[in-house]
Amino acid sequence: MECKPIACTLAGRDLQDRLALIAALTRDALRGYERADLTLTLRYAIEAAPRVQEVVRKERDCCPFLNFEIHEQADEIWLTINVPEEVRKNIDTLFKPFMPLSPSL
Repeated sequence: MECKPIACTLAGRDLQDRLALIAALTRDALRGYERADLTLTLRYAIEAAPRVQEVVRKERDCCPFLNFEIHEQADEIWLTINVPEEVRKNIDTLFKPFMPLSPSL
């Protein structure tokens, strides 16, 4: 069984670029979210599907310990992120980039 490191492999400019990519997606297309324990489910406008898929593809490379699931609905694309128990203490930091700046959604 492959052991996945429990750490993001991005740093410096690469990390800043990734955070900016996620922030733009959140700002432009996030319709709602639900957080429950070790899971964050995000709902985006269906038009953002290619961008959601791009973010997931990139995040899987740098954070292989996270589990990403994408489900396309009729008018939304849902992204569910699950984190392992071992990173519970860092969950707020991991989820923060995906959350809206204002919790009004």
